This record gives sequence, C-alpha cells and structure tokens, in this order.
Amino acid sequence: MTTWSSPLQKLVSFEISATTQATPLAAMKFQNYLTGYSQLLWGNVSGSIGETSVIAILIGGLYLVIKKYADWRIVAGIFIGTILFSGILWEVNADQYANPLFHLLSGGFMLGSFFMATDMVGTPTTLRGRWLYGIGIGLLIILIRTYSGLPEGVMYAILLMNAVSPLIDRYTQPRQYGHNMASSK
Repeated sequence: MTTWSSPLQKLVSFEISATTQATPLAAMKFQNYLTGYSQLLWGNVSGSIGETSVIAILIGGLYLVIKKYADWRIVAGIFIGTILFSGILWEVNADQYANPLFHLLSGGFMLGSFFMATDMVGTPTTLRGRWLYGIGIGLLIILIRTYSGLPEGVMYAILLMNAVSPLIDRYTQPRQYGHNMASSK
C-alpha cells in the first residue's frame, strides 16, 4: 500500500470527512436501494447543497406559506399529485416502485415544492388553476422519476407546468355574471 507524501504534509494534516456516492434517487432508480427515512429527513445523505435536509427546507417553506409569499394550494397540490401517483404505482408493484414517503423525502422535492413551484411569475392566477398546476407537477415528478432515464424530475416538471400555466389560466377563469361566451365571438 502506497501513501501520498509531500513536504507540506508535516505542516498540514487533514482527515477525509466525506465521500462521494450516488444520491438516494439514483441509488433507488439504478441499484434498487432505498435510503433510510431518518437519513433523508435530517440530511445525512449525498446530494446538492440545499436539498438534503428536509427539516430545514420544511421550516423555510412553512415560513413562506405563513407569510403568504407562497400559495399553500400549489404546495398541497404537488403533495397530492405525488402521493396519489406514486401510491398507485407502489400498490401495483411494491418491489419495483418506491413508496410515496420516499419520494417526498428524497431529491429536490421539498425544495421545488416550496421554493421553485410557488414563484409568482410562472404560476396560474386562479385558485382552481393553482390546484391543477400543483397536481400536474406532482404527477410529472413521478412520471419523470419512474419512466425516464433521469433519477430526478422536479425541475423538469415545474418547467413543463410553467409552460402550461397560461393555458390553465385561460380555462379556469371564472365566468362573468351575465356574460355569454358564444355572443362574444
């Protein structure tokens, strides 16, 4: 066994404090390995800075919702869409698909749900549209995570639903009292 040595080694000593490894979603998708929930919850996993500690993201996200900077309907819609679609897949084949809790705690789900998807510029303006927008993001997250070549799908799901947002606004506008759509054409 050879060791690395240099003239500076006597002056500077260091220990390895971290190693690189697959993220929990990549380990689940490509190796069929599920990371423990407590590790995901506290952030004791590999991943991008800012997306690994679910507790820290929940605290910041709930602050945004309480202060009304983020609409709770969008966040709730994302949770509902993700839980429903991943729950159906998990019920069909629990050996092949991860359970809903794993999807909620892993990857950029929490970061995307609270901080990215609720950006006021790209979201629908109607309340019903915000529900559809959130549920659509949740469904697309699971669709991309499960059936694409990528382990993560939050960013792409948000971008796709941002593109559909004007269409959602168009079809979820409340009908004006006394206004007939056929006579306005």
